[in-house]
Amino acid sequence: MQRTTIVLFPGSNRDRDMIAAITKVSGASPTLAWHTDTSLPESDLVIIPGGFSHGDYLRSGAIAARAPVMKAVSQAAAKGVRILGVCNGFQTLTEAGLLPGALMRNARLTFVCKEVKLLVANAGNAFTAGYRESEVIRCPVAHHDGNYFADPKTLKALEDNNQVAFRYTEGTNPNGSINDIAGIFNINGNVLGMMPHPENLIEPAHGGQDGRRLFEGALNMLETEQA
Repeated sequence: MQRTTIVLFPGSNRDRDMIAAITKVSGASPTLAWHTDTSLPESDLVIIPGGFSHGDYLRSGAIAARAPVMKAVSQAAAKGVRILGVCNGFQTLTEAGLLPGALMRNARLTFVCKEVKLLVANAGNAFTAGYRESEVIRCPVAHHDGNYFADPKTLKALEDNNQVAFRYTEGTNPNGSINDIAGIFNINGNVLGMMPHPENLIEPAHGGQDGRRLFEGALNMLETEQA
C-alpha cells in the first residue's frame, strides 16, 4: 500500500479535493501534515495542494515555502520521495527552490477558471507513465498567478533535460506561460509541479477521468490495474 501525505497551510482550499482524489484512486485515506510540523510520516508521495496559502499576502507560495514543514519536504525530495505540487503547491515548490523558475501574474491580470488542453511532453516518468507521449488530455485550471517564467539559461536546461511534463496546447494557454509550460519536473524526476488540477478530473462525476492516471502512476498502481 502506497503511503500519501498531504501538506496543509492556512488558506489551503483544495486539500479536500486532493484527499478525495487520493482516497478514491488508492482506496486509502492520506495522512495530513500541518505547516508547523518539523517532520513528515513515512511517505511514498507527498502532495502540496492548491489554494491561497497564508492568503498569498507576500507572493503566491512565498510564505508557505518558509514554513517548518518545507524543510521536511525538501529532505524527503532529496531521498527520492515523490513530491507533487498543484497550483499553489507548484508556486510553493518554486519559492522553496525545489523547482526552477517562477509563477507570475496571469498575462491578462485576471483570475482564470476553465478547462484547458494539456500535451503530455514527457511520458517517461512515474507521474506521467499512464499517458502516451504527446497525448492531449483535458484538465481544469483555477489560478491568478500561473504564468510560468524562467530565464533563458534555465529554460534551455529544462528543455534540454526533458523536464517539461505538460504544455498547454490547442491554443488553451490561460496565463501566458513561456513555451506553453503547464508543469515541470526537477532534474531527478521525483518532484512535479503543475498549475492545472488533475484531482478535479478523476471520475465520471467530474465529466472525465484524464487526471486519474497521474495519481495511478504516482502511486505505482498502473501495473496492478493492467495485470
